[in-house]
Amino acid sequence: MLPYTEILFEPGSRHSYSNPGVIFLGRIIELLTGDDYEVFIDKNILKPLGMNRSYFDVTPYHLLRYRSNNYTIRNGGRVANGLDVDTGITTSNSGLNAPITDMAKYLAFLAGEASKRAEYDIVLRRSPLEEMWREQLPVTPAGAEPSPVHPAAPTPPSGAGLRETIGLVYFLLDQGPVHVIGHTGSQKAFQSFFYVDPATGAAAIAAFNTDRGTAQDRTDVRAILNGLRGDLLERVFPLFR
Repeated sequence: MLPYTEILFEPGSRHSYSNPGVIFLGRIIELLTGDDYEVFIDKNILKPLGMNRSYFDVTPYHLLRYRSNNYTIRNGGRVANGLDVDTGITTSNSGLNAPITDMAKYLAFLAGEASKRAEYDIVLRRSPLEEMWREQLPVTPAGAEPSPVHPAAPTPPSGAGLRETIGLVYFLLDQGPVHVIGHTGSQKAFQSFFYVDPATGAAAIAAFNTDRGTAQDRTDVRAILNGLRGDLLERVFPLFR
């Protein structure tokens, strides 16, 4: 990938969502640990958190009956896009498959459920995790044009007073008294997001597995997710404060 990669601006000077950055990070993990990326994540994150139905790329046979397909609506009909993707070298960026029940365990880890703090510290102590949630750059600087971002990067939900910034991998959203960390993602027809309020432990996750064939229709699907995210920030997360 390196011959096709170029630096467009000085690192740290502005925000631009970078899938290759995460891919290179995955390769660094492999070189430092001697494990394949999938093996390192499985034994150091997934298994300790009890995420036993999460895996990379091709679905294990014993989980096939639970695997959700994803669909695109074309000419009024539903077209299945296939269960699996071989993400190859990009597995650290896009290879993980996880059911909602496993993702709930991951969100509990981020929220820092007190009764499991010792177990969570095996995965990552709280202090370096919270360091990842410190603001690094605004996603859209005041008075400037939005930074070029990958389609998987967040589009801010509607609502007055919203401020969006980037930490280390995680996005930070502030609206009134609410401060949440999270991320969005998309692959094939899947669209998803999660957000966690570290102060209260409240968390939310959403996932769609269907989109439509035109660019405008896909924009409409993202608008639905953005509206849902806006409702969470304005109406739901404040209830826990």
